[in-house]
Amino acid sequence: MISKTMRTILHALSYGNIEVEASRRLADIKQLDAMRIFFKKLDTKVYNGNYEVPIRLYFPSEEAMSGDVVEHHYPVLLFFHGGGWVTESVENYDRVCSRMAQSTGHIVMSVEYRLAPEYRFPTALDDCYEAAKALYNHRLILPADPDRITIIGDSAGGNLAAAVCLKARDTGDFIPRRQILIYPAVNNRYTEESPYKSVQENGRDYLLTAVKMEDYLKLYESSPEDRINPYFAPLMEKDLSNMPDTLILTAEFDPLRDEGEEYGRRLKEAGNYVEVHRIPNALHGFFALGIRFLHVQESFEIMNSFLRKEGE
Repeated sequence: MISKTMRTILHALSYGNIEVEASRRLADIKQLDAMRIFFKKLDTKVYNGNYEVPIRLYFPSEEAMSGDVVEHHYPVLLFFHGGGWVTESVENYDRVCSRMAQSTGHIVMSVEYRLAPEYRFPTALDDCYEAAKALYNHRLILPADPDRITIIGDSAGGNLAAAVCLKARDTGDFIPRRQILIYPAVNNRYTEESPYKSVQENGRDYLLTAVKMEDYLKLYESSPEDRINPYFAPLMEKDLSNMPDTLILTAEFDPLRDEGEEYGRRLKEAGNYVEVHRIPNALHGFFALGIRFLHVQESFEIMNSFLRKEGE
């Protein structure tokens, strides 16, 4: 349970609207991490048209970072970071991705997609999609078995992961086998008219607020009509058949909780394999905390159990 004192602190921090530059400066504080020099990583790029999309690879071990990776075809997590499509970066997620590689035994491929409002929908999705297509179609220095690739994202990155999988199903460019969506943003409104109880109960005092979510959507959309586009808001998709095996993690005190769980229910009703796990007492954004936090440990236990099924 969240203590009364902590609730008071969270309430004080959960105010105001999104101010883009201030939010970005705050997010960039994560780059002041002395441990980054020890992370096993390699920078490369893919192309979306003429634009170079930066990519960072994180390796679970020295062996994986050596030439052996070519022979062994390590499993890959294709990761899209969160930040409301507006903030955060590959740099800011260095520790998260390095820990993910070590904790899962996978190579993590993190995509530096372009941010709104400078680049609105569908630019971020297109950057992520082209990165996925290059990985699945063997156009990277990283060799990967398509059956051992999992598409994963948190928050807005969960939205992008879900949208990439939807688009891949629709186009047939590649076939994702698994997706992991961590407290994903898959709906298109966070006003008082939202049908979800979690928006009403958790949308004010738990850091990520309903007001901020509406701000993020307005900064991301190119026009109001985008909100009914399933690639913008995957819950708008009427046909969710033939989707990848899916793991969805939600947080108890998160305004996005119910929409993530609803997305899981609809995927399951459409005949897909789905696991949905709600992390008790957790807030939105918990996955970026250190491995010593129980919420993070529990998440990796669930993720590894799901990933082990790839060989079954």
